[in-house]
Amino acid sequence: MDGDDVHGTVKLVSKEGDTFEVPVEIAKLSNLVVTTLGEDDDEEDMVEIPLPNVKATVLAKVIEYCTHYKQVESMTSITTPLKSNRIEEIVQEWYADFVNVDQTLLFELVTAANFMDIKALLDLTCLAVSVLIKGKSAEEIRRIFNISNDFSPEEEDDQVVREEKS
Repeated sequence: MDGDDVHGTVKLVSKEGDTFEVPVEIAKLSNLVVTTLGEDDDEEDMVEIPLPNVKATVLAKVIEYCTHYKQVESMTSITTPLKSNRIEEIVQEWYADFVNVDQTLLFELVTAANFMDIKALLDLTCLAVSVLIKGKSAEEIRRIFNISNDFSPEEEDDQVVREEKS
């Protein structure tokens, strides 16, 4: 089974219908792919795996990550508590640069990593989000995540008082 995986490929199909042919060995960083392939690894037909929650641009980045992870260097494990607030001091430079993207793409990468069940990518993207919001006020975090403030001014004042007493 594993010997054949090295040479086989799988087609990952984005939300828009774009198809990416990826070596099985690389695609198997995704537990979704592993589960979908199951025990049918030895089939001659190339398997197509639809990813209806993943845009083509995001899928291309996910594949770039998986390829680097498998063929160049594995990412250093992210341990908690974090030893630094700087991503570059936690993981290798390539991985830090990989998540140095605009906020929208970063959130889409988090969603894709979660949907495709790629733990190392989910850890990295969540780390980048945590660095993004660290030290921000509640209002700034609401803005970043596009969350409306549903507290009345009185409720918000009460919350601040409660937090100060803690």
